[in-house]
Amino acid sequence: MTEAKKARKARRITILGSTGSIGVNTLDLLEFAARRGEAEFQIEALTAHRNVALLAQQAKKFRPRFVAIGDEALRDDLDAALAGTGIETGAGPSALEDAAARDADWVMAAIVGAAGLHPTLRAAKRGASIALANKECLVCAGDVLTAAIAEAGGELLPVDSEHNAIFQVFDFERPERVSRLILTASGGPFREWTRSQMAAATPAQAVAHPNWSMGAKISVDSATLMNKGLELIEAAHIFPISHEQIEIVVHPQSVIHSMVEYVDGSVLAQLGTPDMRTPIATTLAWPDRTPSPSARLDFAKIARLTFEAPDPVRFPALRLARESVAQGGVFPAMLNAANEVAVAAFLAGNLKFLDIAGVTEQVLEQAGRRNGPARLSTLDEAVAADQEGRRLAALAVAARAAA
Repeated sequence: MTEAKKARKARRITILGSTGSIGVNTLDLLEFAARRGEAEFQIEALTAHRNVALLAQQAKKFRPRFVAIGDEALRDDLDAALAGTGIETGAGPSALEDAAARDADWVMAAIVGAAGLHPTLRAAKRGASIALANKECLVCAGDVLTAAIAEAGGELLPVDSEHNAIFQVFDFERPERVSRLILTASGGPFREWTRSQMAAATPAQAVAHPNWSMGAKISVDSATLMNKGLELIEAAHIFPISHEQIEIVVHPQSVIHSMVEYVDGSVLAQLGTPDMRTPIATTLAWPDRTPSPSARLDFAKIARLTFEAPDPVRFPALRLARESVAQGGVFPAMLNAANEVAVAAFLAGNLKFLDIAGVTEQVLEQAGRRNGPARLSTLDEAVAADQEGRRLAALAVAARAAA
């Protein structure tokens, strides 16, 4: 047995956001590994926001030491569901941080939205390996999170398929040999829609992603291409490279998950089926490899791979993201906050699809007229920028609804 396999057998795992798609896929992968005898593990903690039923079901199956529900009003429901199991429970935002603070070697950070900021930072300060699936942690507080990981001697393992793809082929020992990163985008459900068609798009159409099975919010971000803009900001924090060296290309087949170009013209790419268990498996075993139940590529059936440039007129979110990362400071956090508020309003039927970018741009214009730190150094600064972005976005949404 290899030393790497011995290390994996003793691994203690926490999943922050176990009832979302990333959390469910992580548990599926762990169950697959256990059945094969590839690894033994102890689930230290599981958390969810409001899905008590699924969280309790997972807890009874995987027997974590601690379970937390983010909505404090559901504390009694969780306690009742796990009565007699001997599993410790908690509720509310503080309980999510308690889960992150527990002694786990590997933490899946998959809480959606800004709610994941404090728990992820808490885990990072312990020196844990952070499998990061939460975009907001890097977009809103990238400097803070990466500094905490470095200081504690931990490691950041990107779970997003694009960053994970780059992570697998990026030469961290000689980053000066990299000339550019190329993030691939599926183009979403509206890749071939005209702007007038997009103006009438419904939430049901926006969440119908052609390749991936994802939650509603990230599916809408894929439809606007804001997800790719946020990934650009993330990549600038994960990899030692300027944001100006990061490009985006539409690749409808979602087979090539991203690419790294080197100074000699060589381009290295990671390919795979659109299954999140592949990047999760990469982070779980890193720097080793572990089997995954993901379907394998059949190159004869794929037949062809195509690429195209994203349309900046139909997808202005990309421009907004580039402007935000260039300006730095509060701008990325406010971009993310405004987008979250606008997407929620769209999903609730209170905002038109094209107004998602409109609201976000309006908030950034207002932010540009205010003074703020050029570089965020504390989580409190990031949270303040997030809250201000949400406040301004809510006002913008209300104004459009009243118009």
